[in-house]
Amino acid sequence: MRITTHMPTRWLKVVTAEQMRQLDARATAEFGIPSLLLMENAGRAVAEVALRFLDDASRGRVLVVAGQGNNGGDGFVAARHLHNAGVDVTVAYFGDRNKAGGDALTNMEIAEKMGIRIEGNPGDKFWKEAYPATDLVIDALLGTGVNGEVRQPLARVIDRINLFAPHGIPIVAVDVPSGVDADTGSVLGEAVGADVTVTFALPKIGLVSYPGASKVGDLVIADISIPVHALRENDARTFLITDSDALLITAHRSPDAHKGTFGHCAIVAGSVGMTGAATLAAKGALRVGTGLVTLLVPESLNDIMEAKITEAMTIPIPQGRAWAFGMASLDRVLEYLQKWDSSVIGPGFGRDEDTLEFTLELLRRITKPAVVDADALFAVSRDVSVLRQCKAPLVITPHPGEMAALLGTTVTQVQSNRLETARSFAIEHNVVVVLKGAGTVVAVPDGAAYINTTGTPGMATGGTGDVLSGMIGGLLAQNLSQSEAARAAVYLHGRAGELAAQKLGEAAMIAGDVADNIGAAIQEVTHAS
Repeated sequence: MRITTHMPTRWLKVVTAEQMRQLDARATAEFGIPSLLLMENAGRAVAEVALRFLDDASRGRVLVVAGQGNNGGDGFVAARHLHNAGVDVTVAYFGDRNKAGGDALTNMEIAEKMGIRIEGNPGDKFWKEAYPATDLVIDALLGTGVNGEVRQPLARVIDRINLFAPHGIPIVAVDVPSGVDADTGSVLGEAVGADVTVTFALPKIGLVSYPGASKVGDLVIADISIPVHALRENDARTFLITDSDALLITAHRSPDAHKGTFGHCAIVAGSVGMTGAATLAAKGALRVGTGLVTLLVPESLNDIMEAKITEAMTIPIPQGRAWAFGMASLDRVLEYLQKWDSSVIGPGFGRDEDTLEFTLELLRRITKPAVVDADALFAVSRDVSVLRQCKAPLVITPHPGEMAALLGTTVTQVQSNRLETARSFAIEHNVVVVLKGAGTVVAVPDGAAYINTTGTPGMATGGTGDVLSGMIGGLLAQNLSQSEAARAAVYLHGRAGELAAQKLGEAAMIAGDVADNIGAAIQEVTHAS
């Protein structure tokens, strides 16, 4: 998703529909900005985006599909500005004309007086004629106030809007694509698939949370004249993760720095058949600039690990059953973890009962910052109270299945509201949660949460999560806070994936390609600053 905004991204908040309504109300009550002016600015912003798609000479033909609420009012404003710009505009209005009111009715009446063609609740014949006679569609049917699944006849209208896409006709959505829940990103039965969504003042949570985010296209955040300090000072606790977060790791390195300056990260990982997880985590830690990375591995795997990776050190650890970590490993692992700066615990552990017991006891006794990932999370799901018992600052990195196991619920339930799932778990268990997946969420114990803006479907391949856990662990070793390390790593991990996809294509990508492009992602952020 490409995001265009008039505001600095370093504090770009993401709001619920209710928080946005409060901002609108504050703009009117405190600053004297009429709601009619806010709607005027919103509709004009939509018209300006629409004009970018249209030929300057012929201007073309635009269909505005408007509902009877304020979203439809924005559509009528856009229609008026397009009409004044020489565009042939038709408004398909769906609703009860007699029930329209407020600013939306005012703008409908203005459009009527200007002679703009308005078709009320048009049927099959209208749509059949519209497909070959339209150059652009504006979706102003439903806004942020939709509750529950979209019902007929509006669900059918959404289907008809989507039928323009196969004809190559661009669709511009007003504020939120119709049928996307603005607060969760859920698709409410049917949803418009837009090429561009023009939202107002601040992005809504549903625009950057999947599956709704897949309907947004490019996101334009338009200024509608709400004072900037009102946007900064509202009580929203959700933010976008942007390149500003990644800049946390690009500080100038002193000429007299040495490897000890940039921390020592331990990777506690691996078992028979899963040495790749340990290797990828180590590469992730190394590529974010960690001074020293040491792999702690079951002793029978040490020779293999020494051959697999050159830049990291390896230490053989007494092993338990199944050639994996076990209670026999505990004292030796603790010896190292207590003297180094951070650790990554869990990639490739396996799930032998001895390993699970080792993992839980290790977490009870460590004190240095740690990332808990993969099979270590499976162990935690057996006794979630261990997170509160742990004295170390923790970052946990579950995918949706692991999150479901931690909560004793289903993946479907986790995915239905990823943001609040991660946020509530972080608060309850006093850990930073990195809920992986499209639009990765980073939630912190104080209630703040962050939604990532980078990544590609090509990253849906085994091992990419191991790279991420290593990156976070490496940044913890460099004295970033849990939240800072997680946000910077998540952004750079996603951007490295995008760069790998550009070179290789999404289908050909493997986890090592993500690790190999971390440096390019860091360099890109550094140069952009």
